Amino acid sequence: MSTDLTTLADSLLDKARQASSGRAAETIEGGSGHALRQTVLGMAGGADLSEHESPGEATLQVLRGRVTLSADTGETESLEQGGLAPIPATRHSLHADTDAVVLLTVVKPIA
Repeated sequence: MSTDLTTLADSLLDKARQASSGRAAETIEGGSGHALRQTVLGMAGGADLSEHESPGEATLQVLRGRVTLSADTGETESLEQGGLAPIPATRHSLHADTDAVVLLTVVKPIA
């Protein structure tokens, strides 16, 4: 089953703008018991995903807007629409510099 990322991005961004957290997400592939998990996350401009542990091997692709990915090592990376970067293997956070939608892809070992 395919997913229309443009429609999903519009919907999640609308929800994020209304949410007190400034965020809304939907997992579109994988989940429990799967090695691959893909989640689309909409973030209103100024919203943060506070520092958290690395989920495993992962990448972040910006579908819309601009975000800043920060590692607890002090490294930061600004990404704009079309940008793709690996998620740091250390604790990290994400800040929406503008209204943004990102695709998080995580590969986890199956237990």
